[in-house]
Amino acid sequence: MGVLLKIFNWKTVNLITFFTLLVLIVLSFYGIYTNRFYFFKPDNYIIPFLGGIHFIYLYVIWFKIKENELPDPKMRNLEYVVYTILIVYLFKIYDSAMVMNSYTQFQEHVLPSAFRPISIISLVLYSLLPFLTLLTIWYRKKMVGAYNFENYNNNLNVWQ
Repeated sequence: MGVLLKIFNWKTVNLITFFTLLVLIVLSFYGIYTNRFYFFKPDNYIIPFLGGIHFIYLYVIWFKIKENELPDPKMRNLEYVVYTILIVYLFKIYDSAMVMNSYTQFQEHVLPSAFRPISIISLVLYSLLPFLTLLTIWYRKKMVGAYNFENYNNNLNVWQ
């Protein structure tokens, strides 16, 4: 376990999450059955919007760790939103698995040659994302600290 935590330190986890989100944002516009990109479907903008919130959370974690700051209520609220986004990621795992399994239903139709590789890539990336998100939250608890706002005002020292 210790070796895995050395390989997947907080910087590595943030970078992998960042690039995973970027690839998934691009793939959210891709029509897997038609081999085209669709930019005018409102459903395709759900993952980019949620990914933007996730990017903000990654930045806040990076900033708090780099500056050695205490957690604040805004960070807590943002983390609660990320918990909700995790539910959407879990649904996207299910949705990607259903799309990938639909290959057998449409074998007599002409499917693009990129159907299987792209569906496998999206399923793997969506499966990786909740793990990385939970690992990021774990690093937040370990390196930034727990959300203890009862003594928050007593611990502030403006003259430091």
